[in-house]
Amino acid sequence: MFKKTGILFLVLILPVFIYLGLKAFGTNHFSLPRYVPAIDSTTGEIKMSKRLNPRWNESEMDTVFQTIPSFSLTNETGKTFDSKSLKGKIFVASFFFTRCTTICPKITSQVSRVQDTFLGDPEVQLLSISVDPKFDQPEQLALYAKRFDANKDQWHFLTGEKKIIYPLVLKGFHVPLADASEYDAAIKNPDETFIHSERLVLVDKEGIIRGFYDGTDKKEVDRLLVEIKVLKNIYSTDASN
Repeated sequence: MFKKTGILFLVLILPVFIYLGLKAFGTNHFSLPRYVPAIDSTTGEIKMSKRLNPRWNESEMDTVFQTIPSFSLTNETGKTFDSKSLKGKIFVASFFFTRCTTICPKITSQVSRVQDTFLGDPEVQLLSISVDPKFDQPEQLALYAKRFDANKDQWHFLTGEKKIIYPLVLKGFHVPLADASEYDAAIKNPDETFIHSERLVLVDKEGIIRGFYDGTDKKEVDRLLVEIKVLKNIYSTDASN
């Protein structure tokens, strides 16, 4: 009798426990690192906060990370581009100037690959921010955007005041940038004047940096394409749970 009951349990009940276990613990949890922890200005220590809904394998406290600050610039059509429009979006930022003849065309060509991969995806946006804003007025940006077949609804070429752009790039996106003419007035060649990063910066829907990638390296941009998909999957998984 007990033997039959045991067999019945194995046949009918055990699969239920297996299913529940797989549902609870068998989900693939993709992850991407977060960059630039927020520092407490009074103590100099990394800020921490309590997780709202920690998973079984996560600690109760989590690191607080810096977010991209709010900004307002001008796009290639001459209209105001407000960073509020990026709320709830994943975006990739790059840095260039239209007179650049060295790395900028390479970077922009690789960003074009990102556009082709996620063309029409409302969840993914692209920003190309000029580091030569005095020259790069909307007319120049529009011509440059046309050269790379940029989709104006997804890929935004931005200019504005130098006093806004430079701190945003340096302290917001955390990539190097300098105008060499400020230190040596004899420098006239634009390619020698604007010293900027080749990095592409991946930013999540909360405004936190999730990755840096060499925009002149195809393999690095291949990694970016994969990690955008991973980030999309993370949001999709979180929304379904």
